[in-house]
Amino acid sequence: MTATTNESSSAVAPVEEITLTIDGLDVSVPKGTLVIRAAETIGIQIPRFCDHPLLKPAGACRQCLVDIATPDREGNLRAMPKPQASCTIEATPGMVVNTQHTSPVAEKAQRGQIEFLLVNHPLDCPVCDKGGECPLQNQAMSNGSATSRFVDIKRTFPKPIKISTQILLDRDRCILCQRCTRFSAEIAGDPFIDLQGRGGGAPGGHGHGLPAQQIGRFDEAILEYTPSGEQSPGESERTGDVVGPYGQAGVLSSVAGSIGGALEDTSGRPFASYFSGNTVQICPVGALTSAAYRFRSRPFDLVSTPSIAEHDACGSAIRVDHRRGVVLRRLAGDDPAVNEEWITDKDRFAFAWQTSPDVLTAPLVRDEETGELVPTSWSEAIALAAEGLRKALDGAGAAALPGGRLTLEDAYAWSKFTRLTLGTNDVDFRARVHSAEEADFLASRVAGGGMDVIFGDLERAPRVLLVGLEPEEEAGTIFLRLRKGMLAGRVRVTTIAPLASRGSTKLRADVVRTAPGDEPAVLDALSGSTGTPGDLTDLKAALAEPGTVVLAGERLAGVPGALSALDRLLTATGARFAWVPRRAGDRGAVEVGLLPGLLPGGRPTAQAQARVDVAGVWGVGELPTAPGRDLTGILDATTSGEIDALVVGGIDLADLPSPADAEVALAAAGFVVQLEVRRSAVTQHADVVLPIASSTHKSGTFLNWEGRPRPFGQVFTTSALTDSRVLGMLADALGIDLGTRTLEEIHRELAEFDGWEGPRTGAPSVPAAPAPALEAGQARLATWRLMLDSGRGQDGEPHLAGTAYRPVALLSPATATALGIAEGGQVRVSGPEGDIVLPVLPTPMGDDVVWLPQHSPGSSVYRTLGVTAGAAVRLAAVDAEVAR
Repeated sequence: MTATTNESSSAVAPVEEITLTIDGLDVSVPKGTLVIRAAETIGIQIPRFCDHPLLKPAGACRQCLVDIATPDREGNLRAMPKPQASCTIEATPGMVVNTQHTSPVAEKAQRGQIEFLLVNHPLDCPVCDKGGECPLQNQAMSNGSATSRFVDIKRTFPKPIKISTQILLDRDRCILCQRCTRFSAEIAGDPFIDLQGRGGGAPGGHGHGLPAQQIGRFDEAILEYTPSGEQSPGESERTGDVVGPYGQAGVLSSVAGSIGGALEDTSGRPFASYFSGNTVQICPVGALTSAAYRFRSRPFDLVSTPSIAEHDACGSAIRVDHRRGVVLRRLAGDDPAVNEEWITDKDRFAFAWQTSPDVLTAPLVRDEETGELVPTSWSEAIALAAEGLRKALDGAGAAALPGGRLTLEDAYAWSKFTRLTLGTNDVDFRARVHSAEEADFLASRVAGGGMDVIFGDLERAPRVLLVGLEPEEEAGTIFLRLRKGMLAGRVRVTTIAPLASRGSTKLRADVVRTAPGDEPAVLDALSGSTGTPGDLTDLKAALAEPGTVVLAGERLAGVPGALSALDRLLTATGARFAWVPRRAGDRGAVEVGLLPGLLPGGRPTAQAQARVDVAGVWGVGELPTAPGRDLTGILDATTSGEIDALVVGGIDLADLPSPADAEVALAAAGFVVQLEVRRSAVTQHADVVLPIASSTHKSGTFLNWEGRPRPFGQVFTTSALTDSRVLGMLADALGIDLGTRTLEEIHRELAEFDGWEGPRTGAPSVPAAPAPALEAGQARLATWRLMLDSGRGQDGEPHLAGTAYRPVALLSPATATALGIAEGGQVRVSGPEGDIVLPVLPTPMGDDVVWLPQHSPGSSVYRTLGVTAGAAVRLAAVDAEVAR
């Protein structure tokens, strides 16, 4: 399968070119190009520290000084009176620039600036984390002096400052380039740190009532700065370990937007941002370091491998740095088409799970006498697994639950293994809330769809509608692209959601406040299927404009009728559409047929010609024709004895709509084979456990939400096996040649599934479910997962966990008052299976809605409450219960 791209429909205006001279060479560049960029086009490197191509010009470090002359009105060349910062001046027609290579004045200015920067800079390069990849080191050698004239005592500060549990600041090393503060304010929208103070300060005191100019939080405990003489919010209770949506300690949450749509003041609060690690990477010196990597290695001791992040469906480029077989850090890769130079903190820091103590290193089989899992050889494990599956196939049969962590190649092997070896269409990758309506929608709108929407479109679309999706929490790279387009004035974002989250606030999104379960009514109103309320008229018109994009998250699968209404909206407006799942392997799983009604390339299992096509590629006579079951159907059939055996991949039971029912099904299964990287809740029910290679121990391809292939190489050379290899061995033992031994074999077969032009699965047409009847003290449940939560992919990284937002329950002020919950009070949310007790954060939202984090510490909604979004839950004030 190959991806095809539909370029943006917006016309590109012709670019005006201007010509200037740099170091005697004529160069033509687009109008508006900075001088420093113009020099780069002809290979002239001007030293710089504050300049970054993705940040606005600042001219803070003054290192890029050059001589510039420009023509006056009569055409006479007039030199500027002193060297200018080339990172802030746009090239103009006829401009003459002399850099350090041709101008003694520019060379002297740059040399002097380096000398100033080194006056107070510590000489700790051998122990600095930046040593060996430090621009200051490099430019001190290439553009500085061989000796220093400064003989006095250097300025020092207490260090490091813990601006979050993950990010540490050594102010001694800071050169005030402001890259970190500009990134936080311009790119991430999290201005928790800033440039403070004035000048160099005064010995023994601060002559202006301010400290010396420095980077940090406005925290009087550290910087001796008190704006009003009063304690900053949260100062008295600062923990430094658990933060709220704006960085403060206490009970606030990441989903709470500020009242009125403006972000709160962030003075003195921890650096709470999902993107804070980018400041470490772009810092040109060793001022900002990460707690996980600090003092652990030197850059020249590391082996680097390009790779792709595995935590979400964005497919962000990363670089994996390891030493002696251990991954020590991950950095953002430079990929302008996808993540540019930014990644989330989860992609950057959450890699310790791959080396946690519960990683499987050898196959396990269940001892018949003791009932315990014991290590064994691969040959014995495969033989026992094949024997158990053979017995099941002679009986009621077997089914496959592969999960959503798979590469494209591994997902294809699962699809082929299920149809050829197990002889069934009972397969479903969706280890989450799902529905038959979603399966039909994915088959009709997503499978085989190519790259209809790409990241670049998100910067240029006049309107982007989000439905069932919180980009900052579920797809961080999408959030950054939308924010970039919004700040440029090109993109207007609208979200259909129960409340204005912090991410929506930073996108300045219009929020169509919708109770969970009511999304179909709003979508039908926008499509014209029903009458359009007056407040949606403008949005309805905007959706019909060329270039409009609709992004839908996987959470819509839990709302009956939502995807049917979305299909009607897309048909009526012609808007471009993309489906954004949470997991890295979900889009690839759809394309290769890991759904009960789909075969590779979007071919429906119900279509005879589609089955013939696939059977021809696979070299078999026929494929199973019986309709397959989805995940819920498979588990129910296993519980009732209609399925004897399960082959299970990477599934976290806490993600399933009913974890308790899943455990019952696994316990009832006659035989369970698990393919997994680490022990999990499934392992205790497995009869044979086959260890699978993690992403650093294999090569493969993720298909991101765009449909863009994201290949990555193997970091470590090991004997670990991929899903495709293990399934191939298991198929061999059952007498089937699966043909998935190598990536080349798989790719050759995948290429044959392009271009299905036969009938596709019809669009779903499911009616919306009626709203639940609420009794006194009840509300409808809204929930989604936060980026940093209790997911197993973040295990083993306590520094990252310390930056996670504190779980809270969100209620409208009126609901909180009606329950008698005062500020800082707690609410008990009760479902059929149990209760969740969390602090309350009053938030502008519907009075009949309560929001809970789906799977955070103290709030595992599916497992604890036993309900999903949209269900009715009971609310009670904890203090009131105690009082009674």
